[in-house]
Amino acid sequence: MNYHDKKFKPIENSSNGEVSPDMVFHYQQNGEVLTCQYKGANIVKGEIIGLVDETGVIEMQYEQINNKGEVRTGKCTSTPETLPSGKIRLHEKWQWTSGDYSHGQSIIEEV
Repeated sequence: MNYHDKKFKPIENSSNGEVSPDMVFHYQQNGEVLTCQYKGANIVKGEIIGLVDETGVIEMQYEQINNKGEVRTGKCTSTPETLPSGKIRLHEKWQWTSGDYSHGQSIIEEV
């Protein structure tokens, strides 16, 4: 699975997350290396770096500055699902590696 130049929007997130529905994640991929920059109502600037395995699962780290001026970091495993339309839905299990170290889940879909 290749995520190069694909855009995703959140459709579901745990209450302890900072993702908002207006955000767009624009993925770039070169080989197994995935990167992304994002921003939205709650996020001033965010960046992702990760690796994509042969089944399309992404192991990533993220860092972001929120609208409170806090730098937050985390890690995430994203598992792909191909929808009947051919679009990709990513099921994400994440954990903050700063702040309260809580866990959460989110779903983002290709637009």
